[in-house]
Amino acid sequence: MTSASLLLKGQTAIITGASRGIGKAIALSLAEVGAEVVVNYSSSPESAKEVVSLIERLGGKAYSVQANVSNESSVEKLINTVLEKSGQINILVNNAGITNDGLLMRMKTEDWQSVINLNLTGVFLCTKAVSRTMLKRKQGRIINITSVVGLMGNAGQSNYASAKAGVIGLTKSTAKEFASRGITVNAVAPGFIKTDMTKDLHADQILSAIPLGHFGDPEHVAGAVRFLASDKAASYITGQVLQVDGGMVMS
Repeated sequence: MTSASLLLKGQTAIITGASRGIGKAIALSLAEVGAEVVVNYSSSPESAKEVVSLIERLGGKAYSVQANVSNESSVEKLINTVLEKSGQINILVNNAGITNDGLLMRMKTEDWQSVINLNLTGVFLCTKAVSRTMLKRKQGRIINITSVVGLMGNAGQSNYASAKAGVIGLTKSTAKEFASRGITVNAVAPGFIKTDMTKDLHADQILSAIPLGHFGDPEHVAGAVRFLASDKAASYITGQVLQVDGGMVMS
């Protein structure tokens, strides 16, 4: 893999939910600038292996590890596996997420809880699990994938919006806790990105609300993550939410 500047050479990055979509794009982007990439997946080993193979064919380093990030023991096993294999964790990208949409009055409690468990509690568990090694090394980059829905809300997504808003609060709180040890914690808030999660949406209704006039690509989100992961570019940025949304939400 060639790049003008291998900004992340010698660093190990875990990307949760990295077997497809935005997570896959992030994995490829960080590998492109020299990071050893840990492709986390929950239930799609073949897809994860394909991402690893793609990175290796391009000259990068990667391996896959299965873990359900909403389960504490599974997360601990993930972190221990990476520390045993790589000896360090420099970057954590909390990307894994699901939707289970429905109007609030009809939403089942299990549909609420499943989204909160993966999208918010999963970020908490992974951040907590890597915190000890990062705090000890006094170095680390934690990047949480939230959503513009967490900033503006969305009818039919009260569970998802609540989880993503919670990720923003968690990002800011942990940024304040970890700053004295040289660890930055930031969030990236994608708007409407071309993924499996958005393929069935009615595009015409949404495009009118996006000033740039089109959906984003996973690579747009990956570029923002790569920027925040870079010591050279973003070491003085923490507790921030970087929106990648075509201008959809302006504050």
